[in-house]
Amino acid sequence: MWMDHRAASQVDRINGTQHSVLSYVGEVMSVEMQPPKLLWMKENLRESCWEKAGYFFDLPDFLSWKATGVTARSLCPLVCKWTYSPDKGWDDSFWKVIGLEDLVADKYEKIGNQILSPGASVGNGLTPEAAKDLGLVEGTAVAASLIDAHAGGLGVIGADVKGHNLPCENHPVTSRLAVICGTSSCHMGISDAPIFMPGVWGPYYSAMVPGFWLNEGGQSATGKLIDHVVRGHVAFPELQAKAAARSAQNIYTYLNSHLDLIKKSLPVGFLTVDLHVWPDFHGNRSPLADLTLKGMVVGLTLYQGLDELALIYLATIQAIALGTRHILETMQFAGHHISTLFLCGGLSKNPLFVQMHADITGKPIVLSKEVESVLVGAAILGACASGDFASVQEAMERMGKIGEIVQPNHRDKRFYDKKYEVFLKLVEHQREYKAIMQGV
Repeated sequence: MWMDHRAASQVDRINGTQHSVLSYVGEVMSVEMQPPKLLWMKENLRESCWEKAGYFFDLPDFLSWKATGVTARSLCPLVCKWTYSPDKGWDDSFWKVIGLEDLVADKYEKIGNQILSPGASVGNGLTPEAAKDLGLVEGTAVAASLIDAHAGGLGVIGADVKGHNLPCENHPVTSRLAVICGTSSCHMGISDAPIFMPGVWGPYYSAMVPGFWLNEGGQSATGKLIDHVVRGHVAFPELQAKAAARSAQNIYTYLNSHLDLIKKSLPVGFLTVDLHVWPDFHGNRSPLADLTLKGMVVGLTLYQGLDELALIYLATIQAIALGTRHILETMQFAGHHISTLFLCGGLSKNPLFVQMHADITGKPIVLSKEVESVLVGAAILGACASGDFASVQEAMERMGKIGEIVQPNHRDKRFYDKKYEVFLKLVEHQREYKAIMQGV
């Protein structure tokens, strides 16, 4: 549902208010946040949904309600996606000006008026019904939740890196950027003081790591985009057949090995010297915050074989990594000091994806020992709710473990600097084309 962009006109109206709460979402609210979705439901499903609904939940809060019967909400989703302020609470004027004054009238009963910090124990733990459904013991502690990407960030960002000669060693955790990469990608950076920047969500206080401000960059389609490009190519059936013939190999493992075959003596990344992709096929979340941007590919030929599929796959991965560099540079310029990337999620299992992110950003990459870092983050919260750890910080330092470390190939820096220059030209040109066609 977060990826559903049908509330585009609603979010345009919300952004048109220029309300002060928007300064905490990068000055431009995303269509992926909840106020425009709620407004869309009120305007389009008033009788069947809006007027009949008892509560509106984000998924993590819905799950804790199902587990405990308690409607208390976690600070994380409310701050990150609903405009709740940890120190001021809800802003009545915002909901009234956007046309959702009915939420104010019932004292926010439907969207949350009891708020818990992530890791706090919810109610009396599992209800008898939930315990039976899950095969667990009644009363087992249930923690106030995190959004999935934020749980991934929590599971990886605090891991002990001593003895690995990383630039973030002996430096504060604020020198790390957690990148949670799956269907989409989220870029989580924390700071001691609030950092405001256009196009990057936040600053959100205590929304991921207690006591720290969170900024969240993101790309709306990454794993989704790679799948779209690969599966939509005319050579995809051939790829499927050849991967299956090689002991049922994963199609992306096969593509990576095929790129190694055709690269000859060059570094594999250099194969796209004249093939460039702008990856915003589903709009730009960060750092441009422009829902209207589209994807671009420059350098196509009439050839449609497996080589060409492998090349467009590589160019798409590079474009995603160049987008990460764009977000990273925006965060650095605003005041973050990031030296090391911590990757987790499904795409972190792809060595080509990881290496391209290292080479293109110029930063070392730390992979989590447990690939499913979202589960580690959730376990950290559970361990706090059960009383096994006194704080989230203690739990994440003890439970987060690092796996492989991937270093950038600095000898390729000039090539990727040039690719980045082209990357920025692509969006500049797209906006020029849009301006030319504006009056038609």
